[in-house]
Amino acid sequence: MKTLSRRGLFGAAGCLACGGAHLGLTATPVQAQGAAGWSPPAAAQRCPSRWGPNDRRGAMNLMTPERAKRAAGLIRTGEIVELGHVLAQDMPFFGTRRFDVHLKRTFMNPEANRRGSNEELVVTEIGQVGTQLDAFPHQNIGDEAYNCVNVPSITSRGGFTEMGVDTVGTIFTRGVMLDIAALKGVPVLGDDYEITVADIEQAQQRQNIRVEEADAVIFHTGWGTLWARDNARYVRSCPGIGVAAAEWVIQRNPILMGADNWPVECAPSKTMPGASLPVHQIALVVNGVHLLENMKLDVLAQRRQSEFALMVQPLKIKGGTGSTVAPSALF
Repeated sequence: MKTLSRRGLFGAAGCLACGGAHLGLTATPVQAQGAAGWSPPAAAQRCPSRWGPNDRRGAMNLMTPERAKRAAGLIRTGEIVELGHVLAQDMPFFGTRRFDVHLKRTFMNPEANRRGSNEELVVTEIGQVGTQLDAFPHQNIGDEAYNCVNVPSITSRGGFTEMGVDTVGTIFTRGVMLDIAALKGVPVLGDDYEITVADIEQAQQRQNIRVEEADAVIFHTGWGTLWARDNARYVRSCPGIGVAAAEWVIQRNPILMGADNWPVECAPSKTMPGASLPVHQIALVVNGVHLLENMKLDVLAQRRQSEFALMVQPLKIKGGTGSTVAPSALF
């Protein structure tokens, strides 16, 4: 899997690649975004998680029936906005990732009703293309995943034996979209704009919304307008949240963080210019918070829809590092 990671594509160039208060852990949040503002906390600082040493669900422990009922209460008009991009061969990809569809015209059945049948063969890295949800084993600190689980010990030829995306389940919770592009008065944030804590606080005030526990916190940067239009620019870098902004959100105990870019975070990072996607480690490894990438947020932004019920159902890929998804906002 490492040969397909964003680290493999960008690491040599010095670019970013994927390859205390927050959730009860003792790692110190960043107070300001600076070149030396954060480094991966030691195992003793991040483990065990707030849910104990045997926990494998992380922030999904917050996905309770009560929170699903709360989300359902946000559906007032019954309108649905789809937040997933169409899976197609013209999507932006990293490295050797691919999505190929081969139509199989099968045969005409011999019965008198002339029932014809068609299907397709899809060749793809199904966990890490398109609009996608990252599971915890997708990222490590050294050889350790979330809650200091040793990655080699849960690795098999058929996928991970623990924390695969098949164990995540349905996410149905309150979604909050913070429109940072609108806050800045631009359709698209700059190629390397790093969203700050001040940006989040100002966006909340502007939109009259507050991030709360168990929310899905979504960031609109406008980057999705490049999808399948300028793929080279889309994958070269992107605006997104910085380390301090990520830890500010995580202090409020979200179920997930998402954005209309490929890593949710700013790439390359301004907090750690020589590092590889530090927010991926903060979210997935340190805090057990899922990431929802490559979202299609243009319609929500046009409608200025800040609050909604978010529905996400990962595919049941046994032991998978993630899943392409087709999330929806309901309101």
